[in-house]
Amino acid sequence: MLKRPFYFVLGSLAFVLGLIGIPLPVLPTTPFILLAAFCFAKSSPRFHQALLNHQWFGPMIHNWQKNRSIAKPTKQKALLMMSCAFCISIYWAPLLWIKALLLVCFLCLFFWMLRLKET
Repeated sequence: MLKRPFYFVLGSLAFVLGLIGIPLPVLPTTPFILLAAFCFAKSSPRFHQALLNHQWFGPMIHNWQKNRSIAKPTKQKALLMMSCAFCISIYWAPLLWIKALLLVCFLCLFFWMLRLKET
């Protein structure tokens, strides 16, 4: 009974975070848009269809749903931007344990993204 509203709120939040991630290199756009598409598929066919038909997000979602892969240029840009953002964050972090935590997060994300198939 509460599944649809839960998925709708989660999808809306993921979509907003994806939009914020477009100009911010620290916040990745692709995973949030894919999460939004998943949530909207479970909660709102209208919003899901709007994402699928979107000129920027639609091809990315179709590619992920069909092949479980991302475009090679998208992957390269994401890895580059993520590396730059984490390097700056690690450099400016005030405490050693924060630097270590950032490094662990970076390495996990980097190797996860590296293993994704490319189209």
